[in-house]
Amino acid sequence: QVQVVESGGGLVQPGGSLRLSCAASGSLFSIYAMGWYRQAPGKQRELVARSTNIYSTNYADSVKGRFTISRDNAKNTVYLQMNSLKPEDTAVYYCNLDTRGGSYWGQGTQVTVSS
Repeated sequence: QVQVVESGGGLVQPGGSLRLSCAASGSLFSIYAMGWYRQAPGKQRELVARSTNIYSTNYADSVKGRFTISRDNAKNTVYLQMNSLKPEDTAVYYCNLDTRGGSYWGQGTQVTVSS
């Protein structure tokens, strides 16, 4: 059994920052990649940032230069530092874990950017 738990969401004003954390635990076999996705109301879930085992990262164009993904492999944890937040960043953010045993999702954490 694999558990994926996000934390760090909340309400922030435009231009502010938040740091999301995601910790994975359980029967983990060969993690290939860890990443963040988001889903805004009425929209499809989309990739925000993803980090592979060869430390290749990719970002959605809308967050490049503002968001940074990082990993602590010893702790099976991935972070998303979000700066210069905009109202359009408002969404539920989900952590995703790709492993040899399958793909796993967290329950999501709400990020709201509003004045």
